[in-house]
Amino acid sequence: MITSNKISSFVAGAVICTLLLKAGCVHPTEETAKTKVAPEETITSKAEPEEQKPTVQLALKFTPQDSTTYKVTTEAQKSVKWEGSLPSKAAGLTGGHTGRRIEMTLIQRIQSVDDKGNAIAEITIKELKFLAKEKDYITLDFDSSREKDQDSPLARLIGQSYIIEITPAGQVSNVIDVSQAQSAVKGISQAHKTALTLLSANVIKERHTISALPLSDKNELRKGEDWSSTKFYNFGMMGSKSYERIYTLKEIEETDNRRIAVVEMNAVPSTERAKELYKEQATGVFSKLFDNTETYTGQLKLDLAAGKVEDYFEKLQSEWVIALTPTGQGEDKEPIVSIMTATHLYSMEKLD
Repeated sequence: MITSNKISSFVAGAVICTLLLKAGCVHPTEETAKTKVAPEETITSKAEPEEQKPTVQLALKFTPQDSTTYKVTTEAQKSVKWEGSLPSKAAGLTGGHTGRRIEMTLIQRIQSVDDKGNAIAEITIKELKFLAKEKDYITLDFDSSREKDQDSPLARLIGQSYIIEITPAGQVSNVIDVSQAQSAVKGISQAHKTALTLLSANVIKERHTISALPLSDKNELRKGEDWSSTKFYNFGMMGSKSYERIYTLKEIEETDNRRIAVVEMNAVPSTERAKELYKEQATGVFSKLFDNTETYTGQLKLDLAAGKVEDYFEKLQSEWVIALTPTGQGEDKEPIVSIMTATHLYSMEKLD
């Protein structure tokens, strides 16, 4: 059997594992970005000092009537897995995966560009895949390429367009018009509501924002220089965290007569928004029972001449583990281990 203290910890862990799968995660919040210079690297006598190398401009560039196709993938997943022999009173506990994955192929056509480089862009939805699960049970599975899915309300999104304003720093400054697309998918079913959610202003901004670009007044950088911004996540009953994402201009690749800037991101826990995190401390008190490991990385490849994203991704994966050792009378039992994970992914790939 498990000792009384361990039973309490086990019950607490079981409750949290169950709630983790049921609770949703809050969309992250962007904060102010800043530019700074990375520590000086060792330079051989033949190498040109970094401070003497020419700068490159890390910014999006737009040309009226230009058209580009992108594939944007977003994913938010949570999972619970049990290992070992559960006690009889907890035999009904099960793990599983909860979350959703969205793949959307979009055609971005630039309508106009102002004197500050901001673009008015028409976005047309070309293809869509949407998969949602609740404890391994598929609640919604749509693929616009499947014939059987053509009667779904989500199929009405294909060919619909909306208008946004995008800055050279990769921010969506305004969602100008999405009304026609929203009218096309109005309804009361879960699929109708999902389609409308995909057209909400916040989701559209998240879909088109390139967080890895610096502020417009600080976008002239040399290899080795970096800048940062913070992002906030709410993990439900496991508490909230703020991360400082540090972006570094690692290199300039020469590919097919093109210059591609490679930006790498690594994130560390941040003290920003400490007051907000303190207020939510009670909701994350159970996280102290678990060992936590996490990785938060990303990469941006930007065509410097065209001012277009080639590839971009950011991925956060956090894992919480708790192990309880049962005790018995002359009987060896393996530890009971609960493993919880939370994954957030954003990626953008240029298709043409």
